[in-house]
Amino acid sequence: MNTTTSIADVLAHGALAILAYAILGVLLLVAGFYVIDLATPGRLSKIIRTDRNPNATALAASSVAGVGLVVAASIWSSGGALQEGLLATLVFGLVGIAVQTLGMVAFDKVAGISVRELVRETTLQPAAVLLGVTHFFIGLITAVAVI
Repeated sequence: MNTTTSIADVLAHGALAILAYAILGVLLLVAGFYVIDLATPGRLSKIIRTDRNPNATALAASSVAGVGLVVAASIWSSGGALQEGLLATLVFGLVGIAVQTLGMVAFDKVAGISVRELVRETTLQPAAVLLGVTHFFIGLITAVAVI
């Protein structure tokens, strides 16, 4: 029985793992973006690209960054077990998106900071900065919990 692994096998397995995590990570980042899109009036991509709205951009960017932290932590904690790591990344990524959504709803209900109202403003608003930082740290907290 051959117990040695060739460098080609190691590289092929590693490349497959990177590709699988990258695809899953991108899908989760897109899902996080579309959750923010659901909370905004109009198409978020148009509001950012065409209207150049700084509030929408700050909220979307912070949300994507938060999800990215959760994805990276999930990969880090997988310990090289690809199937289990992908499943954990999917679950934890979705949990991170859900928690960010709850954070948006809480700020809307408790503090009166509405994403819908923020993206109607054409200049950067302090509330958008606060909500953006909150998105990022919800992602960081979730990521640390994963590790």
